[in-house]
Amino acid sequence: MPLPVVAVVGRPNVGKSTLFNKLVGQRISIVEDTPGVTRDRIYSKCEWREHKFMVVDTGGIEPKEDDKMLTLMRQQAELAISHADVIVFVTDVRTGVTANDYAVADMLQKSGKPVVLAVNKCDTLGQIPMEIYEFYNLGIGEPFPISSVHGHGTGDMLDEIISHFPDDAGQDYDESDIKVAVIGKPNAGKSSLINRIAGEERVIVSDIAGTTRDATDTIIERGEKRFVFIDTAGIRKKSRITERVEHFSVLRAYMAVDRADVCVIMIDATAGFTEQDSKVAGYAHEQGKACIVAVNKWDAVEKTDKTMQEYRKKLENDFGFMSYVPFIFISAKTGQRVEKLFDLIHHVYEQNSMRISTGMLNDVLAYAVARVQPPSDKGRRLKIYYMTQASSKPPTFVLFVNRSDLFHFSYQRYIENQIRTTFGLDGTPVRFIIRERNRKDD
Repeated sequence: MPLPVVAVVGRPNVGKSTLFNKLVGQRISIVEDTPGVTRDRIYSKCEWREHKFMVVDTGGIEPKEDDKMLTLMRQQAELAISHADVIVFVTDVRTGVTANDYAVADMLQKSGKPVVLAVNKCDTLGQIPMEIYEFYNLGIGEPFPISSVHGHGTGDMLDEIISHFPDDAGQDYDESDIKVAVIGKPNAGKSSLINRIAGEERVIVSDIAGTTRDATDTIIERGEKRFVFIDTAGIRKKSRITERVEHFSVLRAYMAVDRADVCVIMIDATAGFTEQDSKVAGYAHEQGKACIVAVNKWDAVEKTDKTMQEYRKKLENDFGFMSYVPFIFISAKTGQRVEKLFDLIHHVYEQNSMRISTGMLNDVLAYAVARVQPPSDKGRRLKIYYMTQASSKPPTFVLFVNRSDLFHFSYQRYIENQIRTTFGLDGTPVRFIIRERNRKDD
């Protein structure tokens, strides 16, 4: 099942973004003393006591504020609350309980969601400040004194957060299950594909773009293999995200990519490749996921004997930044080639998970270096001592060299092509880590 979602909410300038950064272990949210700096929701993974979950930072809630930007921020926070599994309500011990705190607490009580009350800026170690007891008046349970700057008290708060998770939360199926995210623009036919595969109406299908609002899971078994298909809301340009609910749909779609082993990028054959398709594919590529481009609605295209070949050539140019990705032309409506999609998904999953021995890698490296000499600059030539695989999903290789500045991108691409020619690695990105030895060895 999907990871639980924890929304961090509260009025402006109580330290929500600082707490968010402390929980996720890196500075993602902008932190500033000006109220209203966080204008949208920002999310990241978090782990505590072997429980994994998503933390969502929100703009401050000003319940009765008429300012247009603050009103939009309030709507964003309300949207995060509606989709969260647990809510962390952050308050400020220095200002005490305010009228806005009471208004926010009332809103949270009406949501019916579990609420953890965090009283921030308790920065002094030792005895709990007496002001903490005032926060019992909010009527939403025990207040947890914390310091988002120093991290004091966050452990007890996190224990309370995970106590509200269901027992199977974050257990994302068996390791052997292949998780497949179906991603793409709205109305590309993602839900129709899921329904065709499942053989029933599992998700709403409509000609209206944006019908799917959340990521839903469908388990399909083919022989001894089990596939978990995650249908996602279409990812559209940020400027076109006008409905409040669609903001969170985009968040869920990116979270689905994070969960997946394989991403099926749906292209509408009647509309062709668009800039937004490249952004959707680019996110999957950046996350190191195995990818397939499925050209849907192929039945609706007028064809000659050269149509598929010409369309494929154009897509190869459009997806030049993902030259490894395979293409399949399908019709979710008629079922054309849909069964072949399973074999292709399993193939790219295996390629993404491939492990190659160090001996075989260095045989390929020796051949590649002998065939094309490494680059040089001002009398200094690049030396590649050896190569080994550090990890898979995606395959990641470490190369030990004398000078990393001589290892030009073009030569890295050459080495990558030699590896792909020998071992395949279809449908998966490849990563290189360059390690430089002491330059005295040069």
